[in-house]
Amino acid sequence: MNEVTIFGLLAAALVGLGLYGVLTHAAPLRRILSFNLLGGGVFLVFGVVARRGAGAGFDGDPVPQAIIITGIVVAFAATTLAIALLLRIAELRQDGTDD
Repeated sequence: MNEVTIFGLLAAALVGLGLYGVLTHAAPLRRILSFNLLGGGVFLVFGVVARRGAGAGFDGDPVPQAIIITGIVVAFAATTLAIALLLRIAELRQDGTDD
C-alpha cells in the first residue's frame, strides 16, 4: 500500500466516525466535535484527491491546497462561534430566562 491509499482510508474512517457522532450523540458539544471530525476527514479526502493528480507525473496543483487552508480557517471560526453560542445558551438557561 502506498501513502495515498493509507491517507484515503484514514480520511474515510474520519468521515465515518464524524458522521456516526453527528447522528447518534444528543449532546450539542459532542455534535460540534463530531462535525469537526467529519470536516477534517473531508479536508483529507480533498487533499488525497489533489495528491493523486500530482502522483500521475503532474506538478502539484496549488488551488486545492489553498482551498483546504481556507476551509480549515473557516471551520475554526465556525467552531468558535458554535461554542460561544452554546455557552451563551447555557448561561441563559441558568438565569431562568427564556427570552
